Amino acid sequence: MATLPERSLIDKAADLIRGAQYLAVLTGAGVSAESGVPTFRDKDGLWDKYDVTTLATLDAFLADPAFVWKWYDWRRTLIVKVAPNPAHDAIAKLEARMKLAEKGFALITQNIDNLHRLAGSSDPIELHGNIWKVRCLKSCRKGAAPFDLLDSPLKEIPPKCPHCGGIVRPHIVWFGEMLDPEDIRRAFEAAAQADVMIVVGTSNLVYPSAALPYHVMEDGGKVIEVNLGVTGLSGDADVVLTGPAGEILPKLV
Repeated sequence: MATLPERSLIDKAADLIRGAQYLAVLTGAGVSAESGVPTFRDKDGLWDKYDVTTLATLDAFLADPAFVWKWYDWRRTLIVKVAPNPAHDAIAKLEARMKLAEKGFALITQNIDNLHRLAGSSDPIELHGNIWKVRCLKSCRKGAAPFDLLDSPLKEIPPKCPHCGGIVRPHIVWFGEMLDPEDIRRAFEAAAQADVMIVVGTSNLVYPSAALPYHVMEDGGKVIEVNLGVTGLSGDADVVLTGPAGEILPKLV
């Protein structure tokens, strides 16, 4: 386990947060990993075991929807067994405190597992979608917008649109697809307003989310990084807190 940061660094980060008028939080897979959600890019991650071209592209889905849905159904059965950890809870508490003080707050996440919402975060910007939501593949009038599909395991594979009977797809951003422009707009708008951003559990390699901390810094804002190890952001962040998010973030709160 990584060594927890010195108390002086915790205090420095807490002072930055306390003085912020607008706090943004950016989270990655490392936060969910502490709840037991499998990651993709780490050693023994999901991409080491499965071929992305057969599971996480639109072409793969169109070729065999049932095959792809079986994999997502399996992933959902893993995720439904886990719960938010202290890092998720701490982020929800930070949101509540900022709002109580009538200050700005935004949570931006690369995670699709819905754990932030379960912890009490009110309106996370889910850049990569949500595994518990689906949308109609035909984009029928009522099914084009994402809607909940919470059954686990699924009652039928592939699941059907309740409005038109067509196949639904997971509300996930697959490889080769663009992120939702509205989510991108909201994320960069939050970064532009933030005078402090906490970046938690991400390698900061995937764009455009990797650009968000630098967007904050360009306008004179401060960046706090919380991670188990060194990332590409570590040399630029104002405060680097090394250790488990589930131990560090509660200390900040």
